[in-house]
Amino acid sequence: MKRFIGFVKKEFYHIFRDKRSMFILFGMPIAQIMLFGFAITNEINNVNIAILDQSKDSETQKIINKINASQYFNIEQKISSESQIESVFKKGKVKAVLVFENQFIKNLQTKKQAKVQVITDATDPNIANAITNYVNAILQNYTQEFKRDSPSSYQIQTQTQLYYNPELKSVFNFVPGVMTIILMLVSAMMTSISITREKELGTMEVLLVSPLRPFQVIIGKVFPYVFLSIINATIIVLLGFFVFKMPVEGSLFLLSFESILFIISALSLGILISTISNSQQTAMMISLMGLMLPVIILSGFIFPISSMPMPMQIISNIIPAKWFIIIIKAIMLKGASITIIWKETLILIGMTVFFIVLSIKKYKIRLE
Repeated sequence: MKRFIGFVKKEFYHIFRDKRSMFILFGMPIAQIMLFGFAITNEINNVNIAILDQSKDSETQKIINKINASQYFNIEQKISSESQIESVFKKGKVKAVLVFENQFIKNLQTKKQAKVQVITDATDPNIANAITNYVNAILQNYTQEFKRDSPSSYQIQTQTQLYYNPELKSVFNFVPGVMTIILMLVSAMMTSISITREKELGTMEVLLVSPLRPFQVIIGKVFPYVFLSIINATIIVLLGFFVFKMPVEGSLFLLSFESILFIISALSLGILISTISNSQQTAMMISLMGLMLPVIILSGFIFPISSMPMPMQIISNIIPAKWFIIIIKAIMLKGASITIIWKETLILIGMTVFFIVLSIKKYKIRLE
């Protein structure tokens, strides 16, 4: 019995001395519960909207102030004409535009009803529905307050218009998200496993002392995954177009360029993971826990980033998938050109360069 107790103590000592095991045992669960607890929500908060006030009277200003004071909306800008609505949506910041009709207060007092048009960016159907419901609730609350000052019955009618996805097809949201997840996992996880396999077997050092230069070896290892990821991306776009009738409004060349850029970014991230992993098991754990969950939760694929706490919103900015989803939706659904998505493209390029430079530096330290 003493031998058994001594053996168990030894195992405890081994676990406690291994910082990676301790991180997996205690760090991962804490990180995941915090991530899930704060990020996963079906509610919307701080959604950016624009206002087109054609009436400009005291009552429309009261409604605008009421909307802005709610936790659900943030008035990003005020526009002066309907011709600006599409350009505002294409920039990607604004999710809805509220249009107040001419002579709003006059119509409310004389005709006993007035109209507010709720125009939403329906590339994410769930957010579009939630925005409409919240606006209706705020307007209904305002109408009840307005009735207290007058015995007459008043009504504010809302007219809904959906941009880019008028039928509210959820597949228009899921095809870009699934494409992002597949490209990230195939590119990053498979690359990191492939390279750590060579390190486990001791053949990577053999390759690096061959006539090939280190960067040629690395490029040779990851090139097949570039090719395979491009095939995957092509299959997903074709299935989305022919099977699910998802439009591709923008340039196919631009879509291809952005997809290849994201693939290279994911590959460079996979190489970076391989530099800090000594085994395939460690690489797999880091890839699954460190990439898959953030890609699903913090990329805006399923849960709106604007509804997350500010620390989560800041963290989401370092997730390459977030920027790729913005880019691919803008190209496929909105027909955006590079003049619209240049900022997101530059961010992806910067991340790719950063990952590649850091990976090369790590490889020089460890393998040369």
